[in-house]
Amino acid sequence: MSYSKIYLSTFLFFISICSFSQSEELYSSYFVPQELKTKANAVVRFEHKQIEILDSDKIKLTTRRVTTVYNKYGNRHINAVAFYDDNTDIGKIEAIIYNASGEEIKKVKKKDFTDESAVSQISIYEDNRVKYLDYIPLKYPYTVEYSAEIIFRNTAFFPNWQPIDDYYVSIQHAEYEIINSAGIDLKTKNENFESYNIKEISEHHFVAENIEGIKYEAYTPELNSLVPLFKVALRNFEMIGVEGVNNNWNDFGKWMYDRLLTGTDDIPQTTIDHVKSLTVGVEDQIERAKIVYKYMQDKTRYISIQVGIGGWKPMLANDVDKLGYADCKGLTNYTKALLEAVGVKSYYTLVYGGLGLRDIDSEFSSAQGNHAILCVPNGDENIFLECTSQTNPFGFSAGFTDDRNVLLVKPEGGEIVRTKIYSVDDSVKKTTATIFMDVSGGFSADVGITTTGYQYGLHDGIGNKTQRDQQLYYKEYWDNINNINLDDISIVNDKENIVHQENVKLSSTNYASKSGSRLIFQPNMFNKVTKIPTRYAVRKLEFKIDRSYKNIDEFIIQIPEGLKIEAMTESKELDTKFGAYSFKLENLGDNKLKYTRTYTLLKGNYDKEDYKAFRDFRKEIVKNDKSKVVLTKA
Repeated sequence: MSYSKIYLSTFLFFISICSFSQSEELYSSYFVPQELKTKANAVVRFEHKQIEILDSDKIKLTTRRVTTVYNKYGNRHINAVAFYDDNTDIGKIEAIIYNASGEEIKKVKKKDFTDESAVSQISIYEDNRVKYLDYIPLKYPYTVEYSAEIIFRNTAFFPNWQPIDDYYVSIQHAEYEIINSAGIDLKTKNENFESYNIKEISEHHFVAENIEGIKYEAYTPELNSLVPLFKVALRNFEMIGVEGVNNNWNDFGKWMYDRLLTGTDDIPQTTIDHVKSLTVGVEDQIERAKIVYKYMQDKTRYISIQVGIGGWKPMLANDVDKLGYADCKGLTNYTKALLEAVGVKSYYTLVYGGLGLRDIDSEFSSAQGNHAILCVPNGDENIFLECTSQTNPFGFSAGFTDDRNVLLVKPEGGEIVRTKIYSVDDSVKKTTATIFMDVSGGFSADVGITTTGYQYGLHDGIGNKTQRDQQLYYKEYWDNINNINLDDISIVNDKENIVHQENVKLSSTNYASKSGSRLIFQPNMFNKVTKIPTRYAVRKLEFKIDRSYKNIDEFIIQIPEGLKIEAMTESKELDTKFGAYSFKLENLGDNKLKYTRTYTLLKGNYDKEDYKAFRDFRKEIVKNDKSKVVLTKA
């Protein structure tokens, strides 16, 4: 294509944008295409984000966003909010509110925006503040036009582009543009563009148009992995006066080590002497690490601290030692210093912490992660320590930092590694029970629950509850049992072997139903699957099972004298790509019945076409977990 043709097409494109953005139709909800309203709490009518790179330490973000809101769930999607601190200047911020017909009903100037501290409930101090539009609509739909100009004197965190930021939000027109006035080298990466209507106008200039809202579906992976995302990072950046180079993860990690960590790990000689005395005669490095980790847990507690570069730079280990508290960065750095004092090597580690599995992008180095943990290398294995917990077993990471890419910050540079993956045989829940039925249909039972791995994490903490809360917990846990009475609860948390053991004595009246002279009951009293995944006529999204686990159940049921087994459900076995299930009922004689059950679920990413088979698998489990035994008079 000739230069003149390129110029003409670009010119016409911008004319169309101008006419679209200035049209009165933009503010009236009546002109939203029907297909964009179908699955939407809000529709982004027009958005233009322009980022101008002024220098390695200065960028300007100009935003204009017009959003039509249809219900209370869409209110937050007007995105009329700006966070700032001492290194951020809000030059302009305003909002105009329109009714359904597009008539202006209110104008909100900068001074009228709510301005308050952005301190979180778990933070002792932060210097972040936030301005936001605090508007309570009298009627839906309504439309908000938000505009802002913000100068950032911190380029480590570049404004990326993710036009779809939530479910049930449609996009009529969203545009992103970078103007690189400073001529600084950029690193960029786009994800999931091919699945959406996105046009590349020029390098670093994109437009998304007419994208329907995404309806949430059960077992959907994190939204970030499904929607368009344009990542940007400067190769030469600055974080609150600290210059950095970012060509790859090695560069970024070395910058972190040299500029953010070095000089922060001094601790008092008295503390060094103390941890050395605790580990005298302990030759094994991992055993030494366990002792030091326990010392740190007993001495400190977690409090969030986010001040200036404090969002990334840990507070001094000396201060942590003196005060006895810090955030994840400070506690991780402090533990690293303690381990170094006893000759144990460890690495400060960045991670995305959370129940969902989110990776640090191994292919794109930038300021990533929301949490810090500590890596202790042990031959070919890496042991990861959660330093914010006062109760975590040594090396336990299931449920919050397991199975994801993380960044090790080493003296020689950064390295991406994966945290521990808990296999199906690592994460086991074994439930055993001895059950004594009575002639009226009630029962008493001694129940034991042993959990490991990911399932350990689900049960850890029960022992710290009050007696009353433990009673409430088990009544909810076994909500399929009516008239339950908990007689005794005993819990042993073996942190050395990371095994959680619960022993409960309980009883129930009228558990079995009566039919004439017969008693009918379900032998799976203590570990039922009761919920069938949501049914979809047409599944739109792929689905994901984050973690594997196994449940093993073995119950011995004593039938009362004068009754015998008349009938019971036949055994069942299921074997699928998602896992397996089996149960069996055996008459042992002497009025004893044995119920055994095994259920495994396998982690994996699955095609949307597989969802029906997965749902059928779970449906069969729910059905078979209701297997029955019929007792009659002997």
